[in-house]
Amino acid sequence: MTTVTNNQTANSVLASLARSEPVQKPEEDQQARFLKLLTTQLRNQDPMNPMENAEMTSQLAQMSTVDGIERLNKMVQSFFDSQASAEGLNAAALLGRGVLVEGHRLALTEAGGVGGFEIDGPADSVKLSVRDSSGLAVKEIVFDSVEAGSHNFVWDGTAEDGSRAADGIYTLSLSATLGSEAVSGRSLQFGPVTSIVRGANGTDLQVGDLGVFKVNDVKQIL
Repeated sequence: MTTVTNNQTANSVLASLARSEPVQKPEEDQQARFLKLLTTQLRNQDPMNPMENAEMTSQLAQMSTVDGIERLNKMVQSFFDSQASAEGLNAAALLGRGVLVEGHRLALTEAGGVGGFEIDGPADSVKLSVRDSSGLAVKEIVFDSVEAGSHNFVWDGTAEDGSRAADGIYTLSLSATLGSEAVSGRSLQFGPVTSIVRGANGTDLQVGDLGVFKVNDVKQIL
């Protein structure tokens, strides 16, 4: 009988077993092969130099750890798959809807211009400056006593001098204050969700000609 000494590694015994048996799926037989490996080591150990209890315990602990990691990986992957599926369904529900996302663009048409803003805390006053393509101020829109969060508005196109501003693309800038303190915030731009893009990093939304945004980038659905 050929004796397997403690100097022989587990890898060499495992390789020998692998050559004599058909290959199976790793996720199905890894634990069984580990047990067979340990049994083979015990059966063929040198009676004069048997495997120590600590060594056996260590190998059993390795088997338990590997099995636990595999189970955890499967659970995590299942969770991510579920999240991706839910995100895809949420995104599909937005198709054709108008949304507000962060940006400075304000498109004025005959029906008016839809825009928005988001502030991180309550404000006594929020001022939105509407400027044309040349950077000239066309309108200042003021809101008083505004709560934190996202808000939308419709500009009817009336300029500061009372005339009707020309249809086209304008830009928004925001300033907000609470007493004498500035409140941080940002302007929001409006656009329709025209398509859903499922990518490697999640689900993206094509918002008209504004660009591609994540579902979490949507501040409001109108």
